[in-house]
Amino acid sequence: MSVKTLRQTVQGLLPSLSPVRFVSEDGTSVKPPAGYVEPDDGLLREAYRRMVLGRRFDTQATALTKQGRLAVYPSSRGQEACQVASVLALREDDWLFPTYRDSAALVTRGVDPIEVLTLLRGDWHCGYDPMATRVAPQCTPLATQLLHATGMAHALRSKGDDGVVMALVGDGGTSEGDFHEALNFAAVFKAPVVFFVQNNKYAISVPLARQSAAPSLAYKGVGYGMPSEQVDGNDLLAVLSVLSAAVEHARSGQGPFLVEAHTYRMDAHTNADDATRYREAAEVEEWTAADPLVRLETHLRARGLLSEDDIVSARAAAEALAADVRARMNADTTVDPLELFDHVYAEPTPQLLEQREALTAELHAQED
Repeated sequence: MSVKTLRQTVQGLLPSLSPVRFVSEDGTSVKPPAGYVEPDDGLLREAYRRMVLGRRFDTQATALTKQGRLAVYPSSRGQEACQVASVLALREDDWLFPTYRDSAALVTRGVDPIEVLTLLRGDWHCGYDPMATRVAPQCTPLATQLLHATGMAHALRSKGDDGVVMALVGDGGTSEGDFHEALNFAAVFKAPVVFFVQNNKYAISVPLARQSAAPSLAYKGVGYGMPSEQVDGNDLLAVLSVLSAAVEHARSGQGPFLVEAHTYRMDAHTNADDATRYREAAEVEEWTAADPLVRLETHLRARGLLSEDDIVSARAAAEALAADVRARMNADTTVDPLELFDHVYAEPTPQLLEQREALTAELHAQED
């Protein structure tokens, strides 16, 4: 390969010098880089509705932790543009591999909110059917889902399926070895997977500057021979446009794509975290001014794409969702200890059957 060709190849892998943006913080339009297409009006209105629902679901789930109905809840308030766009960029037969913070994305995908919260309630490791929903179980260990996502993408390609996998990860997850292994394998074997990094600036309490010295996390892609992009993660139009382009890249057989969204976690890491110990109130206020939901609403209203009736309708639907979640989460679950042995193996092993029989006998003895 000549020096000229090598230089062109590297340039084709690098992200934009600054995050892709369609809409500024005040809701006014800005000119995006060449090559990115603005989502159509109908999709933008639907995205707004989904973001309103996602925000209300998130605040309701946070409230449930204070009532003792959830053991823990990692809020994604402030990241709704990323949550919604990551789902709307996919087809129904594509796969989503989420982290523990991506509950709003699951609700957007159509997963029953109560089934989404089952993990965080402590009832099951996963409350929904991954095969039926095309959503992998939410992953608590950092970045392990990226290996699973890459494996799924490789399997789809090997079968001749044109499906794409969307693999979500936080900035903290990019410091894990699993991140490296997943991206390296995906690039070598051209797996149709989009790695979507939601850079919310903190890995629990560790700021990004203590995790990576790269200009931005998107630049990690070039080391794997993988094209990458960085985007304003609080700009729904930009995130949806960039992710849609990345999905099309993967679906067309060109291999994986890395996207970094610059966003912000407005709330603490979880309800058990005290964020005031590691970040200043002024920082939170600055990012609150860039609220993705307010930005999109302002932009759509200015363009005449969103009426007052539309806003009232979306908020009413969100309140109805919250009421339904409250009602069903306030009902105590019936726990069967023998469910411990379900879904461990497709065909139970002799040891598993022996353990199940032992527990059954113990339960019967307690009843007597």
